[in-house]
Amino acid sequence: MSTQNQQTANGVNLEQMVKTVEALKNQPSLARFQFRASNRWINGGENRSRIQGFYGAGVEDETRNEPFEFTNGEPPVLLGNNEGANPVEYLLHALAGCITTTTVLHATARGIHIHNISTELSGDIDLQGFLALDDQIAVGYESIRIDMHIEADCSDEELDKLISFAKDHSPVCATVCRPVPVTLKRVKKMRAVA
Repeated sequence: MSTQNQQTANGVNLEQMVKTVEALKNQPSLARFQFRASNRWINGGENRSRIQGFYGAGVEDETRNEPFEFTNGEPPVLLGNNEGANPVEYLLHALAGCITTTTVLHATARGIHIHNISTELSGDIDLQGFLALDDQIAVGYESIRIDMHIEADCSDEELDKLISFAKDHSPVCATVCRPVPVTLKRVKKMRAVA
């Protein structure tokens, strides 16, 4: 079937969406995904992440010929040289992207045509926690605000329900909003014997 003949809504292939949902309903194990990233320190506050392969829908994905690369840096006030956005800014980027995608996909499933979506995010953080200067101050964001501007062919009530649903079903938002076990361990390398 050519792309021109495929029926789409909000840029989503409706036939493929239905097939995907039905496949997951019929074989829930296909819904198990594992995403991966690797990171290498460059210098100071600069490090680089690479994202390419992942496991999903029962197979190792092979559609990405080249990895995506993200340079993490810090602004001069945080001892960096603006090599890239810093990790807490990337978290806002991930949150915005996931909330937007979740909103679009669930709007499509509800038959809502979207004309425009844009978001502004801001997060408040007190670095005294990160720097271990005050144990009473939490490490990380204290709060995050997302202001979404959305124009769609539906009532304000439907939009409010859609946005609330998207917040509750966005994987990144859910990860940020609830405790998720994270393990960090040092990998010991075998030393070469002379």
